Formats: sequence, structure tokens, C-alpha cells
Amino acid sequence: MSIAVLRTADELHARARVGRRAVVMTMGALHEGHATLIRTAREIAGPQGEVVVTVFVNPLQFGAGEDLDRYPRTLDADVKIAEAAGADAVFAPSVDEVYPGGEPQVRISAGPMGERLEGASRPGHFDGMLTVVAKLLHLTRPDIALYGQKDAQQLALIRRMVRDLNFGVDIVGVPTVREDDGLAMSSRNRYLTPQQRRTALALSRALFAGRDRHAAQEALRARAREVPATHARAEALSALGESRAAADAHAVAKALPGAPSAVRAAARLVLDDAARQDPPLALDYLALVDPSDFGEIDDDFTGEAVLAVAARVGTTRLIDNIPLTFGAAS
Repeated sequence: MSIAVLRTADELHARARVGRRAVVMTMGALHEGHATLIRTAREIAGPQGEVVVTVFVNPLQFGAGEDLDRYPRTLDADVKIAEAAGADAVFAPSVDEVYPGGEPQVRISAGPMGERLEGASRPGHFDGMLTVVAKLLHLTRPDIALYGQKDAQQLALIRRMVRDLNFGVDIVGVPTVREDDGLAMSSRNRYLTPQQRRTALALSRALFAGRDRHAAQEALRARAREVPATHARAEALSALGESRAAADAHAVAKALPGAPSAVRAAARLVLDDAARQDPPLALDYLALVDPSDFGEIDDDFTGEAVLAVAARVGTTRLIDNIPLTFGAAS
């Protein structure tokens, strides 16, 4: 049976439901990143479940001067990609279907987390995003909803909304899908010229540089844990010619609270170099944050963190991030 293309919530609600419904929300212009979300949804829903892909370009989350009018709308191609990835239905409502009577007077507020990073750069964006996600969750009535880790702040806010407002849905985050050259897949990548794309690769290179610095420091921490700082042990290591290695490892372990700063510095070097390229990269922010509130982490932080970056190349604004874990258990 071919995929169903539905335009109204009534059409969607009329479909018989047997297993669990998994929803993947998109603004269209689907690519391999979206296809990965859909395939993951298919696996989670199982053969008896249903996978619904929403395609809706939400006007509430575009600010003044942003690319609402030029945002790509490719529904026919989107339906083919969704079907090939295992979706059962595409829900592509009109603006009037989602917002009957015009823009809603009552909206979801993203709170303090929504004012940081992306929220600071795009005021009101997250209020609009959460409002449409809330509406689409009500309209599609899923058991599970899947979102990409590339939009890490969006994912964190959706999880918070679902928890704080008691939505009866499980939220699943799916790792970022990248092009062969490392660029995170995005519908906006198509706006880049070949020269701009070369500059844009600095986003992922900066994140990988930060990740590599973090891995090196964590390896030294592990080394320090294996080499107790006792006189007897130091003498034994000295006999083996390892006293310098032990001292270095302990020095790094002692200085560990500086690890987040070192990660930021490693990433910043790559971005500073890209700012001198032609065309240049215009950095919006580089941040190393706690995913629970997207506040910057201190140098004594331990636990899960997100290294995030946003920048413009030409007129195209891109974001990217990677997860990191600081202070593995000793």
C-alpha cells in the first residue's frame, strides 16, 4: 500500500490504529538526516505500528528578516523520501489547519532556557517552535516523537515541555547525521556555494577539535588514576623511567578543572582561522553548556555537556553540536 498524504487532522484521526504511532516532525526539504529519523521511528514503532511524518513550515518560529519565504518547499520529493524510509503517512497541513483563525493568542513560553544561545540570537524562535510542537503533538496524537540531536537546544526544550506540562508522549533524540565531509546535514546547506561550503566545514572541524582535546585530557585523567601519587610508587616508576609520565599525568589530573576551558580554546582556534578565510565565517556563538538548562558550564563541571556552535557563511546561518562527558567516575 502506498503512503498516505493527509491534509487535515480529521483525516489523520480517521486512520485505524493498532500499534504505537511514532511521529517525526519536519519543515520539509527532507534529506538523509530526516530519513534516518524516519527509519529509527519505523524500528521503534515496529511492523504493527504507524510512522507519521509531519511537513509544516511554521511561520511562528521565523523572525523578521529570516528565510521563511525562501525556505524550500518540496512536498512531492519529501513524500518519496518518507515512503522509502518507511513512513506510513505524511501529514502536511495548511497554515489555516494548524492555526485556525490566525496566529494563536495563547502560546507556549520557552522560559529562561529559551532565551539562551539560539534564543538570544533569534528572539521568540523557541516560543514559536514549542507552540507548534505542542499543537502537532495534539493533532497527531503520537505515542513517540523523534527529533534530531543537531537541534540540541530544541530537543532539550521539547523534553522539558513534555515533562513540565505532562504530555503523554515519549521523546527520542537521534544522533546528528553528517555529510561525508563532516558538515551536519541541514536543509539550509543547499544555499551554500562551493566556496561557502568549504568555509562552513569549520563548524564541524571546530567541534571535532574540541572533542579531540577533551579525549586527550580524559585519557590523561585515566592515566593519573592508574598511577597513585605515593613515594613508593614514584620510586618504582622512576626505576622504569616513567616518573615524568606519572608526574605529567598527576599534573593534568590536578589541573582538570580547566578541561572545559581547554575544549573551548581548541574549538575557538579553528573558528578564528575560518573568520579569516574568503568567504569568512561570521561566528554567532561557541558554547559549552549543560543540556539541562543550556547554561555555560564551569571549569569544575562533571557530567554530560554539549559543545555548540552557530555561525553565518554569506547569508546562510548554520548550527552544529556534539555531546561530551566530563569527569568520568574515578
